[in-house]
Amino acid sequence: MSDAPHSLMPLDWVIIVIYGLGMLAIGAYFSWRTKNTEDYLLGGRRMNPFGLGLSLFATMLSAISYLGFPGEMIKYGPQLIIGKLLCYPFVALVVGLLFIPFLMRLKITSAYAMLEERLGLSVRMLGSTMFLVARLMWMGMIIFTTSDKVLVPLLGFEAWTVPYLSLGLAAVTIMYTAMGGLRAVVLTDVIQSAILFFGAFLAIGIVAYHMGGAFAWWPTSWPEQWPDLEVVRTMGDRRPILATALATFVWYVCTTGSDQMAIQRYQATANVREARKMLYFSLTASASATALVSIVGIALFSYCTANPGFLGEGTLQEEPDRVFTMFIAGAMPPGITGLVMAGLLAAAMSSLSSGVNASCSVITSDFIDRFRAEPMEERTHVLLAKLISFFVGVAVVLLSLLIGRVEGNIITMTYKFCNLLTAPLFGLFFMAMFVRFATPIGTLCGAAAGLAAVILISFWKDIFGTEGIGFLWAMPLGLLIQIGAGGIISLVTPAKRDAEPDRG
Repeated sequence: MSDAPHSLMPLDWVIIVIYGLGMLAIGAYFSWRTKNTEDYLLGGRRMNPFGLGLSLFATMLSAISYLGFPGEMIKYGPQLIIGKLLCYPFVALVVGLLFIPFLMRLKITSAYAMLEERLGLSVRMLGSTMFLVARLMWMGMIIFTTSDKVLVPLLGFEAWTVPYLSLGLAAVTIMYTAMGGLRAVVLTDVIQSAILFFGAFLAIGIVAYHMGGAFAWWPTSWPEQWPDLEVVRTMGDRRPILATALATFVWYVCTTGSDQMAIQRYQATANVREARKMLYFSLTASASATALVSIVGIALFSYCTANPGFLGEGTLQEEPDRVFTMFIAGAMPPGITGLVMAGLLAAAMSSLSSGVNASCSVITSDFIDRFRAEPMEERTHVLLAKLISFFVGVAVVLLSLLIGRVEGNIITMTYKFCNLLTAPLFGLFFMAMFVRFATPIGTLCGAAAGLAAVILISFWKDIFGTEGIGFLWAMPLGLLIQIGAGGIISLVTPAKRDAEPDRG
């Protein structure tokens, strides 16, 4: 097979349309059952922890990982995956024992209300703004990746159609999210998780069938394309195991400890025990999916190596992120292509729906309710939340138009572009929760220092033209610098806050 356009068969279109209509039907159902804002944003605080865990997993995996991990495995081998899998038990211990009990004592809709209670309004506004910017960039990345890496090659469209495909993908997701709120998001995430696993197993099965055995695709020797395994390396954008494990650990702790999408799901459970169940189930599902889609990458690498005419010349080396999509188009029979494409769309839509819902929660709680003198009627409040969801979706589509200008494969782009604010945002929570002498000015200056460090490390080569220590070190070192600078400045600045806390 070459890079020639591929067309979906009528059966594929039927499956995809049924899938999209099903998502809209779920949104309409929960829209009818939504009675107040707490129902819409938190599911009434009585949701099943296993459903929430699958939802958090589906949110964090996204189409970026579903396409990026196979591409990463094809180009660089298993170093990044080994490092990621090593970190999960430590994330469960740290977040489950330290952060969840603290956060569950606070009956809040927005995670960032806690920042104001401890450090004042300016820190809360900074935290809310950081979250919104980070999630908008992340959702823009997801829409661009799905449109450019999935829909364009599968539909045989030209590159100029990417904005229109992005708009269509966002429209369906926003409609069911805006209608049904968190309960619609969680149920659709559960369905989408099942489709995601099914699509990955199916790809492995088809490769095994074509290669003549269940494990015929497993490499018998280390491929020449893959760099040698490295445990420790500080310079360059390679993937040493230690740096990958540390970066993934920091990312997960920062995300599950300060991101509205995670904290919103803790608050949707009944108590600390249920919230921990949700976290552990989510991490288990995430580790399983990471391993599974990485195995898909190994299978695709073996298949394409054994069938050199399957891809266009240089695709395996230069565009590994497209290999999974091209395999779906060229090696799967009609109907199955539609199912797996639904899995790819599911991975994107689950992340988009959660991001839109969480962004809506933050905008509603931190920028509207916080500064409104009189509370709104519940019906008006719910209607406003749905309208905000719509405008968040529009902003994401516009941002997706800029993402394509960032160079690098999917995983590299995610680390360098979408994770710039992950560690600085968590640094605000760390100062609020664990540094008793923290002051607003110290916390703000620390955040500025941490963000500067993350940007310098991530884009060192682009800025200075020389090899830096590697983007994987950006979050760990940026967080250390932020906490250190914030603590030192707090010791020499007054603890006076800039506003009375909002305890509502």
